[in-house]
Amino acid sequence: MKIHEYQAKEILRRYDVAVPEGQVAASPEEARTIAENLGGDTVVVKAQIHAGGRGKGGGVKLAKFPQEAREFAAEMLGMNLVTHQTGPEGKEVHTVLIEQGVNIARELYAGIVLDRGVARNAFMVSTEGGVEIEAVAAETPEKILKEWIDPAVGFRPFQASRLAFGLGLTGSQVKSAVKFFRSLYRAYRETDASLAEINPLVVTSDGDVLALDAKMNFDDNALYRHQDILDYRDVTEEDPAEIEASKYDLNYINLDGNVGCMVNGAGLAMATMDIIKLSGGEPANFLDVGGAASPETVQQGFKIILRDVKVQAILINIFGGIVRCDRVAQGIIDALEGMDVKVPVVVRLEGTNSREAAELLEASPLEFSVAQSLREAAEKSVAVVT
Repeated sequence: MKIHEYQAKEILRRYDVAVPEGQVAASPEEARTIAENLGGDTVVVKAQIHAGGRGKGGGVKLAKFPQEAREFAAEMLGMNLVTHQTGPEGKEVHTVLIEQGVNIARELYAGIVLDRGVARNAFMVSTEGGVEIEAVAAETPEKILKEWIDPAVGFRPFQASRLAFGLGLTGSQVKSAVKFFRSLYRAYRETDASLAEINPLVVTSDGDVLALDAKMNFDDNALYRHQDILDYRDVTEEDPAEIEASKYDLNYINLDGNVGCMVNGAGLAMATMDIIKLSGGEPANFLDVGGAASPETVQQGFKIILRDVKVQAILINIFGGIVRCDRVAQGIIDALEGMDVKVPVVVRLEGTNSREAAELLEASPLEFSVAQSLREAAEKSVAVVT
């Protein structure tokens, strides 16, 4: 689950991670009042959406007095903010964060993420703050420093110090950075976060280290332990199809292709998307109906896939283990009978009761293509959309 910047900073404050003073506003008048209360010469008005690159899209502005903060908030609230992460459709801005201005001496980067290759959390820092970390990794990977954290002993002080020195920090800056890094890791670990990213991490003219921006994502499977974080969920920032899928315990992610996929099991879903691409096509989604797929989940899966206007064909790939193939076949037939499906449907069922499933599909008057192998299913699906 993703949350807004201001929400991430609320969490970080609870863990004693240094962030600028600020509050969120939902109206221009609120923005002006907050700016007055913050005082100082400059405040920053920041549009709150679940995407980066807001500054380039006009979603981050410096206001030198409260009335200007009000004017900027009036411009941003309700605007459709387009960034490289939102795509051309953009995101509507419902709130803005008003923050105290900071005298910046240096812009750095800090981030924590699970490195699945070594099964440890990786704490990363870079001198290239304010730049997309993916671009740094691609163009100048030597500028990214990493410390892998042993889960048995945790993030050790010497590791935090090594990162601070690696950034070229000196004197009191090192002490401030070490405290910041250790507090950030504690926030990441205790909230079951899947990502904590501070970009930019700034060093002020006074030598303090603080998070000018903050991004946190969380493991959906752990949210039952964190009702306070779950309360941060903003469904207006999520894909409506993904929200609908979650109601039926379906794992759905929208992609850019035109071949819809319905599969039971995450690993099989990944393999199905791979073979679609190897066959010259592009998957339109990741949809895992679960290991115990039922006729009901299959029907809901159809509805969710068909919400995507880009879908020109549907590939159903079910391996019958826990679930019986004949039950899935009946679910496919029931779903097609009750829906106006105007795109070709390719079905591949293998495993428990696959022979009975084939008989059901053959006896049905409905039009769909049955494949005997995954490769054949992928090739048939790609053929009808090219």
